[in-house]
Amino acid sequence: MTTTPISPSPASPSLIATLPGHYYTDPAVFRQEQEKIFESLWFCAVRGADLDKPGAYRTVQVGRENVIITRTRTGELRAFLNVCRHRGARLCTEESGEVRRSLQCPYHAWTYDLDGRLIAAPNLIKMPDVDRVEYGLFKVALREWLGYAWVCLADEPPSFEDTVMYAAVERLGDAAAIEHYGTEELALGKRVTYDVRANWKLIVENFMECYHCATIHPELTEVLPEFADGYAAQYYVGHGAEFGEEIKGFTVDGSAGFAKLPEVTADQDRRYYAITVKPTVFVNLVPDHVILHRMFPLAEDRTVVECDWLYAPQVVASGADVSKSVELFHRVNVQDFEACERTQPAMSSRAYRTGGVLVPNEHHIGIFHAWLLERLEDSHA
Repeated sequence: MTTTPISPSPASPSLIATLPGHYYTDPAVFRQEQEKIFESLWFCAVRGADLDKPGAYRTVQVGRENVIITRTRTGELRAFLNVCRHRGARLCTEESGEVRRSLQCPYHAWTYDLDGRLIAAPNLIKMPDVDRVEYGLFKVALREWLGYAWVCLADEPPSFEDTVMYAAVERLGDAAAIEHYGTEELALGKRVTYDVRANWKLIVENFMECYHCATIHPELTEVLPEFADGYAAQYYVGHGAEFGEEIKGFTVDGSAGFAKLPEVTADQDRRYYAITVKPTVFVNLVPDHVILHRMFPLAEDRTVVECDWLYAPQVVASGADVSKSVELFHRVNVQDFEACERTQPAMSSRAYRTGGVLVPNEHHIGIFHAWLLERLEDSHA
């Protein structure tokens, strides 16, 4: 297929055009995104601490491929395509689990160690010419950052530093700013999985802007009053939205949360920062915890979002009540995802055939659209 450019600019200079509606509904566009985006860029797959012992594994859908991430006996994380090299059977059919020493295909019992090497198969000893490394599992590139395993299916992955890590620099204006939150050392306080009946791009666009905040986020704008003016934190490089004067913490009722994380600076205290790491990750930074969203686009009109609330280890170990801080962003998530689901049906309407418009508060979404079109056009280069 060929991509359709954004429709001509509206007559009013205050408005710029969005993507046409079919970008959110056309299975052919989604397949192209799977190939040129999800299968070509770094994809945040799993939280490293979820694989807490050798043999623990998790399977993740990355574009059209299913990937196994597992921890080896020496403690490293490894990623492989979830495909047996013999006849192509799926090795692991569960989303998560644990094996003792190896991964075995349930079809013909071809068996691989946790580094992916073929170690056993019926009658393998009678086939000495079979190279056990060459016929091992297909390896997938893996990097760890912020306590998560990021994988890339590309034969030649793009620079992790210039793409994933640069998103934090680009947003915060300082390479060290995100490190002050010590995300790698935080503990999981709560995880909620949302099954959203909307295209992944609608979720990204919603997260990037706050023009809607005064309308659908009463709890959030109470804590962050400047959001009621419609300018998202991501509109300004280095800017963090400041807590309201009477607000004590990033909680659903503005009550106190927990002590700020040790390395959070005075300038970062009492502020909220949001980062979009394209294509599928949102990082939310507040003084006492971090909220990280991972999107798993499964169809042109369905996206699973896994949201983690991360706290200082001693907070989680003590059994402290984190419900008030969880509830604030859980409400924001539900409100946002309902809005995206309300928008999805209109993407196939004739009223949206040539798209909609972005007001000045949303113009930075146009940069996201340009990035997307450039990625898709690469397939015709």
